[in-house]
Amino acid sequence: MRETPPFDRLIQVPGPNPIIVRGDTGTWDESCIESCDVLKDEETYYFYYHGCPLDTEKYPRIGYRLGVATAPHPLGPWTKQPDNPVLDLGPEGSWDDHCVACASVLKEGADTFYLFYSGIQEGGQWGIGMATAPSPVGPWTKFEANPVMEDFGYVGGIFKHQGRYWLYTEYPISSTGPDYGPMALAHAEHLEGPWVAHEGNPVLPAGEWGAWDDGGYSEAEVTLRDGVFHIFYGAARLHPERIFSQESIGYAYSYDGVNFTKFAGNPVAMRERDPGAAAFAEVHHLFEPPLVYLFHTLRYVNSPRSNIEDLGVQVLATQTPFSIPMPVLSLAQLGAGEASSLDACPTVSLEHIRRCSLTVECTFGSPAGAGVRLHVRSSANGFDYDTEDLAAFELAHAPGHPCQQTFDLDCGVRFVKVIIENLDADQPISDVRLTATLRG
Repeated sequence: MRETPPFDRLIQVPGPNPIIVRGDTGTWDESCIESCDVLKDEETYYFYYHGCPLDTEKYPRIGYRLGVATAPHPLGPWTKQPDNPVLDLGPEGSWDDHCVACASVLKEGADTFYLFYSGIQEGGQWGIGMATAPSPVGPWTKFEANPVMEDFGYVGGIFKHQGRYWLYTEYPISSTGPDYGPMALAHAEHLEGPWVAHEGNPVLPAGEWGAWDDGGYSEAEVTLRDGVFHIFYGAARLHPERIFSQESIGYAYSYDGVNFTKFAGNPVAMRERDPGAAAFAEVHHLFEPPLVYLFHTLRYVNSPRSNIEDLGVQVLATQTPFSIPMPVLSLAQLGAGEASSLDACPTVSLEHIRRCSLTVECTFGSPAGAGVRLHVRSSANGFDYDTEDLAAFELAHAPGHPCQQTFDLDCGVRFVKVIIENLDADQPISDVRLTATLRG
């Protein structure tokens, strides 16, 4: 008999994507960035990711390294840590001298953090390593006896349950499609091992032939919450199109961590609902009831960014009503008489939203003589936006003071973006922030 699903429904709301973009020229993450774990510690959120450089003079070995960004809220704004990468390649000839990737972080005690990651040597196989640190940003020290497990794929998640540790990975890699695979499990009594693969692997095989997820999964996180094992996973279809890197997100649950049941409403986060998205890959999740945040690698279609990987987020509401405060724009300064560009604003989806309010904040200079105008532009498809305003709102100026005002917006359209215009032709404004509060 099938177990009762943990959720009756999951309502998708795309985040303010992309939330983190690849680095500038010459940086360690210039080529691409891909999603790893998300951790909340006290009041700060930590988003781990791996990236590759392009500058071979500065980085002769251009494999993946691990970095982290921080934010005060799951939707951002996210700030990359200045000490990135926080975990670098091993010395030449070591087991992880080609790539370190797929971070998953476990906190034990007040100030001890364990980072499990996948590493590989040129021409070798992906093993599992461990590093420790006194804080979520490091400094990380690799375990001397790494790897703790050889040839066990891409790390998805790790936690302690019933006196032992549970490690989930995507393994075997490329067994169901290029860089895709099923989900596997290993156990250990101690973090340093020995780790023993579950005899019944895989615990989550690829979907049946012809299903939307029959090509298998990119790395995905399994978590344990209130006696239920949860996995949200990016999946691709193999047959008949043989098109990969077009991943939506599915959900499966288990009451024993081994036998998973896929949600009847899969996929729960469809790439088509986020305009321009080709794939939601390498999915990691964070529960903040009644919301679930799905952090993922974001790939694009029909865009100048189609060959670029950034980081994105989808929000799932498990019930109604819900409220999502979504940061839309954050500008250190807006010059005299200037307006932000439409492209600077992420797409705000109103598909499942009953009420939307826009809160604008800024600080005026002492001689300011005019306020701020919000121009709201709508779109039916998320690509082509009207050239005329759907609505316009004005924030009156207060010379020398910070100001804030909230405006209600009609939700009768599918997508919106906002332009912020400084009406003062002589004075800039600073600390400009716009938040869309979405209620369903």
